Parts: sequence; structure tokens; C-alpha cells
Amino acid sequence: MSDSPRSTTPFELEHGGQVRAGDAATSVRNDIRNVAIVAHVDHGKTTLVDAMLKQAGAFRANQVVVERVMDSNDLEREKGITILAKQTAVDYDGIRLNIVDTPGHADFGGEVERSLNMVDSVLLLVDAAEGPLPQTRYVLQKAMSHHLPVVVAINKIDRSDARSEEVLDDVYELFMDLGADEKQIDFPVVYTNAKTGTSTMNLADEGTDLRPLFELLIEHTPAPRFIPDHPLQLLVTNLSANDYVGRMAIGRVWNGTIKLGGKIVILREEAESTDGSIEPGRTITLTGTVTTLTTAHGIERVDIAEAGPGDIVALAGIPDVTIGDTITDPSDPRPMERLDLDAPTLSMTFGANTSPLSGREGKYVTSRHIRQRLEREVLGNVSIQFEPTESADTYEVLGRGELQLAILIEQMRREGYELQVSRPEVILKTVGGETHEPYERITVDIPPEFIGPVQAALADRKGRLEQMSTDADGRVRMEYVIPVRGLIGFRGQLLTDTRGTALMHQIGEGYGPWAGEVTHRTSGVLVSDRQGTSNGYALYSLQERSELFIGSGEDVYEGMIVGENARVEDMDVNATKEKKLTNMRTHSHDEAIRLTPPRELTLESAIEFIGADELVEVTPKSIRLRKRILSQHDRRRAAGKEYEMRVSAEKDKD
Repeated sequence: MSDSPRSTTPFELEHGGQVRAGDAATSVRNDIRNVAIVAHVDHGKTTLVDAMLKQAGAFRANQVVVERVMDSNDLEREKGITILAKQTAVDYDGIRLNIVDTPGHADFGGEVERSLNMVDSVLLLVDAAEGPLPQTRYVLQKAMSHHLPVVVAINKIDRSDARSEEVLDDVYELFMDLGADEKQIDFPVVYTNAKTGTSTMNLADEGTDLRPLFELLIEHTPAPRFIPDHPLQLLVTNLSANDYVGRMAIGRVWNGTIKLGGKIVILREEAESTDGSIEPGRTITLTGTVTTLTTAHGIERVDIAEAGPGDIVALAGIPDVTIGDTITDPSDPRPMERLDLDAPTLSMTFGANTSPLSGREGKYVTSRHIRQRLEREVLGNVSIQFEPTESADTYEVLGRGELQLAILIEQMRREGYELQVSRPEVILKTVGGETHEPYERITVDIPPEFIGPVQAALADRKGRLEQMSTDADGRVRMEYVIPVRGLIGFRGQLLTDTRGTALMHQIGEGYGPWAGEVTHRTSGVLVSDRQGTSNGYALYSLQERSELFIGSGEDVYEGMIVGENARVEDMDVNATKEKKLTNMRTHSHDEAIRLTPPRELTLESAIEFIGADELVEVTPKSIRLRKRILSQHDRRRAAGKEYEMRVSAEKDKD
């Protein structure tokens, strides 16, 4: 342990968690540029990076390259979105261009914020037809708060419904809404077609390659500044793992140099203890030796012997390194400010699977396994947190949104974990003695004939209409501010009400006063009252009054949800009942049972569907819904106690 106070840093803090070179940084490194590409989901970031890599010669002439090569994660390829920020590098006219491809979804904002701590400029990509959308606002807001210069690229100019000039006006309006200063609003613009790998500075001129884009980025991205003869400062913004060398820290060298085999140190402030056993200002000192030092070249990482200011590197040498640490020189340690990220807004409980079918499909089934997996996730993902609960086998996991938590559950499922998760709940705050809850700004894009049902559904969920406009293709775009509670389960209802034609995008709006009770699910469920195997004869009689989640021949147990009831109340049913055999003759049509195909549950739809007294059972092969209390008798007894407590509370008020 060390009693030394936190060392000062020769950097100015222009924004919480963002470090920029101060006046003392007098030297400039002209052979490097660091750029982050930010955009709304599916506006073409990763496709553009593909084209940049190909034209910069990052691939061999005979190399087979898949589309969206930067989306290396299976889930990223399936969902068509970027989840993890990734760095690559290309050489153009003797200058190394370090490019960071960031997620476009606000749920993965932690990845965006960390990426902006490594770069000196931002390439903002906007769809030539859709224009700026909520996530465009989110990522641009982050970039502007870090005082980074912005280069705007209007992408997909080949679309039949492209309206590049109108979209550029919308971008100017967005900059003004976000309070851009004179320098920021005077941004350069380039028009691109990522799919064909072309760019142009003027729409009247047809582009032939991405040379205008490369030259614009190099011209408008400030070269890295540093202080000569300053000790090492490397801010860790990401982590990766290697089977041979263990945990690797990824970050940018702000000052000094780092060498393979060199000694390094981390000074980290101790967390405050509730019992007062740790003195304020105490720090932990972690020392190590650089055993591996790599940097990106194209889509591969190459070993290097030394890295200087402006380089983005990955290194191994300190097993306990975490995001936000500063790797510095043992002879003169100078830690930098730690990252400051947005707080989580949603929580879910993750617990060991306690259903009668647990342990049949998964490899990791105990609460110890779940805890270890969550600990690993927290180390590499600073926007996820978890805490123990009153139950020994359940943990509360906090995150930015439903999608982020659903991605984590899906990753655990594919790794062989069995668990049960609850419905997402919002994280409340008390401000001035009043309860405040998180709000989101959503944009709903629908055909005009569905305006009525969508507005009615959003009104029930306490949504407030802020803006409404009609696009050139006749579709209506409505902007609402709505409590996060109101969005839980809304996406499925929206797609049902609009027959699958709606598009919805969302972004955090901050905290506001409690909006009152919000309508969630208006229908009850069918609950199996016994364990066994579902039977077509029993399901045939149930499908007349419900929509089933299971088919014939599936294992069921008491408390398992087998369908959605057409009425408001829950109904206990026997899904295993068989037709009794008799010696009486019957008509052939009585034996021809035709079952309607069951509704296929995805992880996202299951999480949105369940109520407060229900759980989602997740295994590598199955997704099931169940009641939190399995026994029918125990559920009725709990409901009776709840009713008595409610009546007693009302009497006390009177």
C-alpha cells in the first residue's frame, strides 16, 4: 500500500472523464491521426470501414474478406449492429490513420464514451434518406461535449429516396440544438457511398474512390500533442483477453513511450469502506512488466517493440488492470483522471435456474458460476454493474437499456449458462424530496393509417408528443418523451398495432418527475397446473381462448406459462390432458386435431412480455416463461396476503 497523494497531471479536464492536452503539450506528432466513426444504427459505419481498409491496401489481393469485417462477434453479425467498439489502422500517404468503429445504439454508450477518450476527431455518418435520428443526436452530443472537431459524411447517396441537401440542413439544425460553437458548426462535409467505396466533395461530381474522405480526415484531424521528456501516461479505455498472456489493456499513449519488457505501474484509489478501515486518499500500487505489446494494422494486431504519444496499443503485464486505470512510469508515476460515464437506468435480477427442468441443457447452472461470469463482464464493460440481493442465488444487474442487458443474457446463454431473469425495472432517484424516474426520447416512424392506435398506446404509457412531421414518402414521424417504464414491452405492441411496418428509435432524455401508473400488459396468461408432457388434445381446447407459446410433446411443469390468455386474469390449465380411450366408435373428424403454430419466443420478446410476478427461464436450447412462485396454492396464498395488506393500508389512510 502507498500513502502518496494522487499525482497531478499536465492535462486539462474539458469534460467529465475526458482528458485533452493542456498548454504544456508543445510537441506534435504529424505521422498519426486518431479518428472515431459515430452514427445511428445501420447508417453504414462498419461498411465504410470495410471500404477504407480495402482501398488502403489492408488486405491481400487474393484474401477472402467477409462483409462488415469489423463485426467479428456472432451476435453482431446476426443483429446487424455493432456492439463492441473496435480499432483498426490504415496507412495513407505516409500517415497512419487509427480508426475506431463505435456502436450506434445508445444502450452501448459506454463503448462510445470510452472510444472518444482515444481520438482527436469524429467522423459523423448520416443516412442521406433517413437523416439525423436519436442515436445520431446521442453520439454527436458526446463528441461535442469532448470538444472534438467533427467531419460530417452524408452516406448512402445512391438511395432512390436520398435527400442529401435536406439532410445536411437537418444536421446544421442538430448542431445548433446541441449548442455548437462557431468552430464546431463550421464543419466540413463529404458525400459517400460506403457500399461502392466512393466519396465526393460535391454531389454534382461522381466519386471514384475514398481519396477525398481520407484527405479530409487527415486535414481536419489534429495531430497528437504531447510533452517532450514526460514520463509515460497511457489511459486504459478497453480490455481484451488472450489465452496465452491473459488480460490485455487497450488504450492511447498520451505522453512518454512504452517498451516491450519495460517496467510499468498503476496507482489506483482505494474504494471507500463502510466500516472506516481505509483512510481517505490511500492508493493501491500495482506493478508489472510489459510482456506483450501490439497495435492494429488492418484487421490484425501486430507485435511492436515500442510505442509513443498518439499510438493506440494493447499490452499485457498487469493482470488486475481495469478500465479507467493509467499505466505510468514507476520512477515518476502520473495518474490521469478516471473515466466518468453515464449512470445505468434499468435493473434486472439474474439468478440460478430453480425450475424442475433446470440442469438438463446448461453447463453452468449454479449461482457461483453466474457470479463469476458477471464479474468477468464488469471488468471489461464499465456500463454494466451488479450487486448481491437478499437472496443468496440472485444478483441485481444494472445497465443502460433492455437491449444491452438482453445481449449479455444471450452471450451467457451461448456460453452454456442456465439462469432465470426478471422483468426490467427502472432505477429511481429522489430529488428535493420527490421521486424522479428516467425518461427517453423516442422517434416512431409509421404509415399514416396507424397514427390513431399508436398515439392511444403511447398516451396509456404516459408519452408526451413533442413533434410530428410527414416525410417525402408519406410516412409519419412522431417524436415523444416517455418514461422508461412505458417503453418496457412497447416494441412488441407497436409492431402488432402497425402490422410490422413501424420503426422506433430511442435515446436517453435524463430524469424527470414520477409520471404515475403506466399500463403494461392488458392480458393474462395460461399457467400449467401440473408437470408432464404437453398433449395436442389438451392444447386444442386451449387455443380457442388464447395464443399458445408451446406445441405438443414439450415438457411442462407447474407454474410454467404456456400461453397468453384472451382475458385480463390468469388461468390455471392442464396442458397434459389426454383423450380417454373407450370402446365407443367416433367420427374421424374428432380425431383430426389441427393446432395453430405456437408463438415463437425470442429473448427480447420474452423479457418485454413478462409481468412483475413472472420470470424468463433461459437455457442454451430453450426460452420458457414461468411464474415467480410455481405452486398454484402458494400463489393464491401470496395474493391473499397482498390483498389484506392493501386493505389494511387503505384503512390506515382513512
